[in-house]
Amino acid sequence: MIPKTFKEVIDLGDGREISIETGKLAKQAHGSVVVQMGNAMLLCTVVSSYTPTTMDFFPLTLDYREKFAAAGLFPGGYFKREARPSSEEILVMRLVDRVLRPLFPKDYKFETQVMIQLMSHDEEVMPDALAGLAASAAIQLSDIPFETPISEARVARINGEFVINPSREQLKDADMDVMVGASADSVMMVEGQMDECSEEEMAEAIKFAHEAIKKQCEAQVKLAEAFGKKETREYETAREDEDIEKKVHEATYQKAYDIAKQGLDKKERSEAFSELKEEVKALFTEEELEENLALVSTYFNKAHKAAVRDLTLKEGIRLDGRKTNEIRPIWCEVDYLPSTHGSAIFTRGETQALATVTLGTSREANQVDLPTQQGEETFYLHYNFPPFSTGEAYPIRGTSRREIGHGNLAQRALKGMIPADCPYTVRVVSEVLESNGSSSMATVCAGTMALMDSGVQLKKPVSGIAMGLISQGEDFAVLSDILGDEDALGDMDFKVTGTADGITACQMDIKIKGLSYEILVKALKQAREGRLHILEKLTDTIAQPSGNVKAHSPKIITRRIPNEFIGALIGPGGKVIQELQKETKTEIVINEDPVTEEGIVEILGTQQEGIDKVLAKIESITFKPEKGSVYEVKVIKVLDFGAVVEYVEAPGNEVLLHISELAWERTDNVTDIVNIGDVIDVKYFGIDPKTRKEKVSRKALLEKPEGYQSRPPRDNNKGGGNRDNRGSRDNRGGGRNDRGRDRRKED
Repeated sequence: MIPKTFKEVIDLGDGREISIETGKLAKQAHGSVVVQMGNAMLLCTVVSSYTPTTMDFFPLTLDYREKFAAAGLFPGGYFKREARPSSEEILVMRLVDRVLRPLFPKDYKFETQVMIQLMSHDEEVMPDALAGLAASAAIQLSDIPFETPISEARVARINGEFVINPSREQLKDADMDVMVGASADSVMMVEGQMDECSEEEMAEAIKFAHEAIKKQCEAQVKLAEAFGKKETREYETAREDEDIEKKVHEATYQKAYDIAKQGLDKKERSEAFSELKEEVKALFTEEELEENLALVSTYFNKAHKAAVRDLTLKEGIRLDGRKTNEIRPIWCEVDYLPSTHGSAIFTRGETQALATVTLGTSREANQVDLPTQQGEETFYLHYNFPPFSTGEAYPIRGTSRREIGHGNLAQRALKGMIPADCPYTVRVVSEVLESNGSSSMATVCAGTMALMDSGVQLKKPVSGIAMGLISQGEDFAVLSDILGDEDALGDMDFKVTGTADGITACQMDIKIKGLSYEILVKALKQAREGRLHILEKLTDTIAQPSGNVKAHSPKIITRRIPNEFIGALIGPGGKVIQELQKETKTEIVINEDPVTEEGIVEILGTQQEGIDKVLAKIESITFKPEKGSVYEVKVIKVLDFGAVVEYVEAPGNEVLLHISELAWERTDNVTDIVNIGDVIDVKYFGIDPKTRKEKVSRKALLEKPEGYQSRPPRDNNKGGGNRDNRGSRDNRGGGRNDRGRDRRKED
């Protein structure tokens, strides 16, 4: 029996459509949809347990995977099966998770899993822009409690026009690439990269994406109504106790306000609040605490948060005593690590990042092998966040999703400032050594200085800042350079990076509904003031990129050679190139350019002498003398009938200088004119049509002796071998013999 399906279509207004369908696949899931755009199809399912967990947080798992079969490809590597998610897939998971998670009830503690799978790929469609829509639509069809439909859309500006969900090919021409997550009422998440755009332009892009998202949310509501949306499941909600809340608030609020007002550092502040919490807990008997400990902790945190927020809104004072637009003290240092190719320390308040730069050839490029994208990155950034950076101790089990997300943000911030003609593959690594607010922005600042220190000719320095927002009714305060505590207590966390001329990347998580664009633009402009202040500190430390790479850093030279010479440079079984690398202590990488049909040779070495030897070898292999030109040659071998000479400018390239071309006078012995080791000039005549070999001459550069008579031309008719008699084998043979005798007579 064919299942009944339900479908809604979203018109993007330019001939493209997005469809949402349910009822055909994965019907045992609590909610499932297929989202299709072109030939791209995403299957999304959601399942939520009916048994609560004992965890004190919402156990949501969001998974996004791209199947290689969707693009008709095999997984790369030895094991031909999809394994752990790629960094690109994890970034999509984070984008969707950040929008979904806040919309589940805070007291909902049931294990929930959202799975999104790319089942069919279309080269013209980027599936990550459809993942948020798929996740929300599946939840709308389930009985899982969820506040409101959401969706995500990518907006790009191409030739001055905004485009929703562009193709990857279109993105190559875009100067803005922004992913926006929102409900019909409120923008909730923004992440993207820009080519130094203004704050107003960024706000316009967000508005444009939000209009498209409203239509996608409306389509989800219609689909759920047509399908017959289930009643939201009932679950045991968190217990409330007004008496306990009042008691905790009265004991906490003012004291927390007073502690916050002292402007203590992170450790002192943490200890003070911990002591206050113990005082509050001491107001209850052991029996009361045993039964109500979770409630006491919840109400304490609520009163603590209210006190800190009120202090900022009423008096403009923050936890560490700063004003709302004040940046923490900054100190920087470059060239700190003696053996790296570039290094820098950036410290802002209690946040510190140590960045390193490593330079390499195209062989070190980061390979991207996905169903939706194949290629390589010649600039990439890795971010490490060890537990000691926050004074904690816990086991390290691989790279976390947070580390991948923060590293990607910093990479996007700096990527556009790497010059297109940079010959190196560049790897930046940020080691976060201390953290109390926005280590990702510290990474951008440290990365900028380390790149400049390494000699990479960065177009412009980039700085970054993390901003916060506290609002209540009509009152609001925008906070520059937020602390970790302010991130947790505030209504918005947004990170902005850029040069002096505009924004290069951003990441926002907005926790309140209905944030006005006026407040958003004001916050962005305050962020610009902070960025420029930080940028000044960076350029005070290192004003411009170093003119050269460090003495111990590899120098890279790139040469293009015709494809026909690649084999000669590599040699049989790689013998030539291997011996050359060993002799010169260099690394040589050869790639083919399919467009120009040339070989691209990269030479990497620390010693210029070795690089020069490789260049000389390349020049020698690819040397082509020009007809009519004069060249300096060296005699390397003497024969009875001439001398073998080598072009001085291209060692290894040899040619025969025939005895008859040594001088105008008759030459009986080659050594009468030249000997081994002699350097002489010769003229190049190209390929001799008679011998079909290259011809060079010394005598052509000498003045012809007075009275010199050239030999008379041969009579081709001698010996009966003329053209009229050439049909006879005997005649042809006789002709050859006669000509041979004639030559001997002349000699």
